[in-house]
Amino acid sequence: MIKLIKDWMLPVAMITGALTYKWVSLLSFLTPYLIFTMLLLTFCKISLREIKFHPAHIWLLLIQLIGSIGLYLLLNPFNPVVAQGAMLCLLVPTATAAPVITGMLGGNVGFLTAYLLFCNIAVAIAAPVYFTLTGVHEEMSFFQSIFYICRKVFPLLILPLFIAAAFKKWSPKAHKALLSIPKLTFYIWISALVIVTGNTVNFMLNRDSSEYTDEWGLLIASLILCCLQFFVGRRIGRHYGDAVSSGQGLGQKNTILAIWMSQTYLHPLTAIAPAGYILWQNIINSYQLYRKNKIKK
Repeated sequence: MIKLIKDWMLPVAMITGALTYKWVSLLSFLTPYLIFTMLLLTFCKISLREIKFHPAHIWLLLIQLIGSIGLYLLLNPFNPVVAQGAMLCLLVPTATAAPVITGMLGGNVGFLTAYLLFCNIAVAIAAPVYFTLTGVHEEMSFFQSIFYICRKVFPLLILPLFIAAAFKKWSPKAHKALLSIPKLTFYIWISALVIVTGNTVNFMLNRDSSEYTDEWGLLIASLILCCLQFFVGRRIGRHYGDAVSSGQGLGQKNTILAIWMSQTYLHPLTAIAPAGYILWQNIINSYQLYRKNKIKK
């Protein structure tokens, strides 16, 4: 019964957020705190002694960091909103649940856990610069905008790591208590999904435009980029003997973080891209798990 509920929780959460958007959108201020808590619980499971750098990490990081800004510059002359959404789909770090899926698919959990740490640090540094370059905060100078975004992004992505390390070293009981509730991350993720979905729907319904060109462009871009990142990640991983880990590292994204970033620092409509990405990556993951289970039988 519990497995059935978890299998259907994704669509239920998104439908709930869409139907109750008037109320849950009022809770949008909670989203960064929920993301912070999810990252804290995830980093508590990481042993820094086991973190090892792998050559494949370089290629994955280059695709995220250079590919995202390159794609934005390529698409911006045609459609700035779609360009921002596409950039976000590439830039956003790996999902906190990616190591779990990687383990279920027979990949290297240690590799993926290390990459989860590296890409969060890289995105925390790059995101303020990239969001400033998009011209969202045009009323600020370049460095004022970077500082403004850094104040919120850097603590959100990096501070959980230091707190988790501090708990492990100076408060083992608190660290053990956090590890004793592994399912809490899932329920926090569901709560955050309800809120960000409601916030996205609220913005869309209150738009003046009756055209949906940008919406369709964002959905199509997220579909193409989702498939492409899983494919390219697996190709890179296959070169190093582990297609699964690199595929999940590049393809499975922290979409809740992406939606929050789009609603906070980019054009709010760009949230449709990571919202669509949630569906695409879950379809791909479900198919991969189905194939894996079928092979076992």
